[in-house]
Amino acid sequence: MAGLLLEVVTPERVVVRETVESVTAPGSLGEFGVLEGHVAFLTGIVPGALKYNKDGVSHFIAVTTGFCEVLDNKVSVLVDAAERAEDIDVERAMRAMERAKERLAMARERPDIDLIRAELALKRAVARLKVAEVAKVSR
Repeated sequence: MAGLLLEVVTPERVVVRETVESVTAPGSLGEFGVLEGHVAFLTGIVPGALKYNKDGVSHFIAVTTGFCEVLDNKVSVLVDAAERAEDIDVERAMRAMERAKERLAMARERPDIDLIRAELALKRAVARLKVAEVAKVSR
């Protein structure tokens, strides 16, 4: 097989299953890149931008938390949610970011607000907005 087989999978669907030239993803210990022949490893994925190159063109996906396994020229990304840049509704992501910021601001006075959940919602919204912006700029 020439190149890398990239699979990005959520509980609902397979977002990407393509042979690509490279993958860059937001790992729990920092951003990492994978090329053909990469050593096998397993890492956590944090909310952010996953980028892959195919036929000299960069593609972007907003991902949330999960895991990535690199093994035998296959990159398997298993995440809670993933959205291709072209499918991101920027207005919806902005509203989600504002709601998350409001929840975080209220969390100090209201113990019924789940602080961790609000922080994750904010990180997801920011990741979606970042991916939409980066994809727009790279076109």
